[in-house]
Amino acid sequence: MTLDQLNALTAPEAEAEILKCCGSTRWAKQMGAARPFASDDDLFSRADEIWWSLSKGDWLEAFRAHPKIGEQMAAATQSEQAQSWSAQEQSGVADAALQTKEMLARLNREYEDRFGFIFIVCASGKSSEEMLAILKSRIDNDRETEIRIAAEEQRKITRLRLEKLLNK
Repeated sequence: MTLDQLNALTAPEAEAEILKCCGSTRWAKQMGAARPFASDDDLFSRADEIWWSLSKGDWLEAFRAHPKIGEQMAAATQSEQAQSWSAQEQSGVADAALQTKEMLARLNREYEDRFGFIFIVCASGKSSEEMLAILKSRIDNDRETEIRIAAEEQRKITRLRLEKLLNK
């Protein structure tokens, strides 16, 4: 899809496409309303601006649209495109040693119990060992610090997915 094609969609069509990039319905609705975008940079800038204006509840909604690191299914329904992107982004876990996978699963559970949401990391290009190290480094944070870090990771994921949506 090109930027011109995105700009030409109806509001519901645009929101559906944009929602593939980030699971926050409020973010997708505001992004759909922000069209037309003058350039890719305008799209990316507005995406960030809208993301940081949202509530923590909106962020948590977006987090639920991701599968846990090392898993296939998200808590919330995902489009086929979003599922495919998640699998690509987490490909570093596919060939991980069993011990690493088990440690990721255990720490994912501990993280979710501690913070009330899943561990979010921009996994693209990261090995399972890197993701495990990041998880270990973040698990002792306080909830306020961690939700901001997770929101920034979601912002990075959203940017990559917007680029994929526009075939960049």
